[in-house]
Amino acid sequence: MYEVDLHTHTRFFHGFPGRPTPYDPVGARLHALVARRRGLDGVATTNHDYCWYDETVDVTPIPGIEVSTTRGHVLIVGPDPPVATAQGQLTPEETVALAHERDCVAIMAHPYRNGTLPGSNADFDAVEINGKHLENHDDVRALAAQRDLPMVAGSDAHYPVEVGRAFTRLYADELTPESVVEAVRESRVEPVVKETALDRVTRPLYAAIHRWKGYMPPRELEEDPRVDVETAEAKRER
Repeated sequence: MYEVDLHTHTRFFHGFPGRPTPYDPVGARLHALVARRRGLDGVATTNHDYCWYDETVDVTPIPGIEVSTTRGHVLIVGPDPPVATAQGQLTPEETVALAHERDCVAIMAHPYRNGTLPGSNADFDAVEINGKHLENHDDVRALAAQRDLPMVAGSDAHYPVEVGRAFTRLYADELTPESVVEAVRESRVEPVVKETALDRVTRPLYAAIHRWKGYMPPRELEEDPRVDVETAEAKRER
């Protein structure tokens, strides 16, 4: 059994609008240091629309990328994710197909923030419990059950102190990018959340910022995660 944070970013901030988030080796090493101190075995680096990782860090590095699709963010994790993607160009279906072509898994990231992925028919491999939005756990569990998909977890860390607040237990004989893919596809995974006092303080701030940016979902969807997003948005416009 291994414990891996499947969603981290190496920079404190995203890239400029319309550009990928560049790789920061200092951030990657700090993340790995914190992950090791917190008992994690591996970390997936999933910068926005750009893939790069450091094989020399103190934990097992898992290649990844967070793709900004036309309907929200999708994590591609595995041995050979795309090096870069164009923001807002790929549909969820195209992104999943790209992940599978490259022997990776496609994970619906923070499904109730910054997009309408729950209304997509894309054939995702898993649904994420996001470390920034623990208040959505019941919704994510309902969505995973509805789609018969396994749940994974990732911290969505930008700062080293955030690494490991949510992570995934992988039941495998060894920890490699390939074994991560196999474990997710075979549902040999378990999401884990370790909430700290700092998380309890910062989570309302995250929610306020994301609402201010317009990233949070329609209210109808928050009340019932089974509601199709397009239907909910159409109701709001009437």
